[in-house]
Amino acid sequence: MSERNAIAIAAHPDDIEFCMGGTLLLLRQAGYAIHYLNISTGSCGSEVIKAGALRTIRRREAKKAAALLGATYHESRTDDLEILYTVPLLRWLTGVIRTVRPTIILTHSPQDYMEDHATTCRLAVTAAFARGAPNFKSGTRVPAWSGETTVYHAMPHGLRDSLRRRITAGAYVNTAAVHATKRAALTCHQSQQDWLKATQGMNSYLQSMEDLSRAVGRLSGRFQHAEGWRRHSHLGFCAEQADPLREALGRACLINRAYERGLERGE
Repeated sequence: MSERNAIAIAAHPDDIEFCMGGTLLLLRQAGYAIHYLNISTGSCGSEVIKAGALRTIRRREAKKAAALLGATYHESRTDDLEILYTVPLLRWLTGVIRTVRPTIILTHSPQDYMEDHATTCRLAVTAAFARGAPNFKSGTRVPAWSGETTVYHAMPHGLRDSLRRRITAGAYVNTAAVHATKRAALTCHQSQQDWLKATQGMNSYLQSMEDLSRAVGRLSGRFQHAEGWRRHSHLGFCAEQADPLREALGRACLINRAYERGLERGE
């Protein structure tokens, strides 16, 4: 019997709630044990609160959000703008993945508006690949794990890459049924209201999430609220046809056939 564990690996506290939380909730409803990990403490997310105090505030907010989602909370490892592709971070994250043994890994898009997101994606992919390599020592004593895992990439902030090109999802997940809980989890991150308004033009971070959720829903052509996903290459991770997200969520997961045909044509 395959493992039924899923982990969301994001850069900052509140990233999971913005673009992954609905899918994570649906996986829990489908019988998965879900896990919640932000690599960064969120130390730079304020213009007025000092980093030390902010780390404490954002950890408290993230733990509250994880509990509301029904997810196991994992401690952060570094600070904002210090998510770098380094061996120590890679060893630590490999240890987490070996401990959790996730069939499903949800993480950022490889193309996004900021490097913390893109580097988190790189770390998550490499740590997942390294899960079964016993000669790569992780940050824990947990042994290597060779089980299958499938990596899924969320839609980037703004639904575009860093060069403003539109990103298309390979699958859309209908999150309408869990949208209220997703919003409640995001509400836990109250310290971010003023910061996001001042730095990214989000007059309300809750409204920004609503707008994103509805925009992805419109792209699906079917759902009112949705999250979009692209499946990583199977090579080194799982069987070629493995798609446990679709299997778990059934009709709530809509495959973008145009995207799949484009892959077949090499586009």
